[in-house]
Amino acid sequence: MKYLLLEKLSSAPVITDPFEYVIVKGFVNIETKETLLADFPKIQKPGVFPLSELNYGPAFASFIEELESPQLTEIIQEKFRINLQNRPILTTVRGWCSKDRDGNIHTDSEWKLVTLLIYLNEEWEPQGGRLRLLRSKNINDFAAEVPPDWGSLIIFKRSDNSYHGHLPFEGERRVVMLNWVTDQEKLKKELERHNFSSLFKKLVPFTIKR
Repeated sequence: MKYLLLEKLSSAPVITDPFEYVIVKGFVNIETKETLLADFPKIQKPGVFPLSELNYGPAFASFIEELESPQLTEIIQEKFRINLQNRPILTTVRGWCSKDRDGNIHTDSEWKLVTLLIYLNEEWEPQGGRLRLLRSKNINDFAAEVPPDWGSLIIFKRSDNSYHGHLPFEGERRVVMLNWVTDQEKLKKELERHNFSSLFKKLVPFTIKR
């Protein structure tokens, strides 16, 4: 069974104000929800984790394989008019959001060409944790706001003004992020940084606030 509904992405428009992005609701096949959530990595600490630092089941592995597939890359490069052939992909996962550490307004680093975010949460009610695509460094000056509920997809081309962030939220917030990056050396350095950070997180206990 396929996890991704690629036809939805193919038909979705590219918005250009204030930067280039695509939003697709229901991008993940709802029939896969139960098995995919069961196989999602068990993460109860804030931060971004590379796949090599996580344990997960076969359904999640198949889901990642579809996300990293040439078919998805081809659709993205056509939409954003950017050559992503032979560009390495950095895939990371979040499972827990900290109101003190996450959601700060930023643009991605220059070595990140395109960012993809896919959310795997139940129906989202809180005001916090909804990603905002911003026109400025003001969190209330947003062009779009996306709740991180099941199957919501955001893809944007990195630029100097691709500001994004969200209002504070504390709790479980499942998201998979893919970054198409400039070269293998940048990917290697970033993975080394993530691996060191993951080791530190293992050594320093984190208490979940309920």
